[in-house]
Amino acid sequence: MLTEAQKQTYKDQGFVLIPQAIGAENIAAMALELEKWIEESRNHKKNYGSTRNGKARFDLEPGHSAEHPKLRRISNPVDISQAYRDVLFEGPAIEAAVDVLGPDVKFHHCKLNIKLPGMVTRVDYHQDHPFDVHTNDDHVTLLVLLDDMTEANGCLRIVSGSHLWPQYSHYKGDEFVGKVDAEAQAMCEASATKLEGKAGDICLMNTWCLHGGTSNLSKNSRRLLICDLTAADNYPLMEPQVPSDYTGKIVAGKASRIARFRAGQVEMPYLYESDSFFGAQGQDEEQD
Repeated sequence: MLTEAQKQTYKDQGFVLIPQAIGAENIAAMALELEKWIEESRNHKKNYGSTRNGKARFDLEPGHSAEHPKLRRISNPVDISQAYRDVLFEGPAIEAAVDVLGPDVKFHHCKLNIKLPGMVTRVDYHQDHPFDVHTNDDHVTLLVLLDDMTEANGCLRIVSGSHLWPQYSHYKGDEFVGKVDAEAQAMCEASATKLEGKAGDICLMNTWCLHGGTSNLSKNSRRLLICDLTAADNYPLMEPQVPSDYTGKIVAGKASRIARFRAGQVEMPYLYESDSFFGAQGQDEEQD
């Protein structure tokens, strides 16, 4: 599916944007489900729902209310929605992933990150691999844009080429904080590329790319579907932070009974207790 130029961009920069890969019908179906979940969230005052390891499925930003819903993340929507399975288990998104991972691909987990107008939640710069460590680096983060994504509504920012840099620690002392330190944050902020795109675009991002995002300062929603996919011979070294009912599902090719290991060392995280990735990064304490 990817052109040779797009494959080279992914290899060099660590990410590539593929315009209009997902059809309008699929985008509309996923958006309709999401609107229902946002409406449902008005009936709740704290994080709710349950995933396979007992963590909440629906994550609410501090200040959420029935009048002003602030649903900011939904863990593993594929567990509860056919519309999301239709996009993440077959079709163009998986065909694109095959072009960078090889013919045999499996699903690890997914989530929806939601920035409604006026929400202050941001994403501090981090790499994805340190959250869910695997035996090798054939691990891609697939991003599906449900809305047009711009600088104003808090588009993703990626540091080009950072997948080739040394690994960054995501600890502060002995505490896993899920982000790089203040000096690296400032460096990322100064050099990151703004990933702007249209609804229906997808982005493939290497699991070692440094990336983050700002708050939504616009009047438009920014809803982003995020999915971790790996080569079939890439095995997790720990339980997923938020496991899906479909973790390990083969979505292209066939399963492998061989686990392929990378050379070198990786820093192991722990399973953070917070229901929220944003809480793990310390943002809820900032807003209290």
